[in-house]
Amino acid sequence: MSSYEETPDVPAPAPDKKAPEKKARKSTGKMSDQQKAQLKKHMDKHKKAGMSASEMKSHRMKMMARMRKGMTLQKAHNDVKKASK
Repeated sequence: MSSYEETPDVPAPAPDKKAPEKKARKSTGKMSDQQKAQLKKHMDKHKKAGMSASEMKSHRMKMMARMRKGMTLQKAHNDVKKASK
């Protein structure tokens, strides 16, 4: 007797149960020209203060992500500072 030839009595899954649907991600908007100008001015201040190139890139990316979600420059900066502590 081979175990390959025997089929176990396993009930089939119920077809009326559905997997929960995934929620669509909220798309982030593009930055306006005003936001871009504000961010550039903000980053220039950090450059003059002596922030390294890698730190500036990281800070800029974090700021852009938050500003695309609708945060103001000041709120985004405070959020980045709070998150880094």
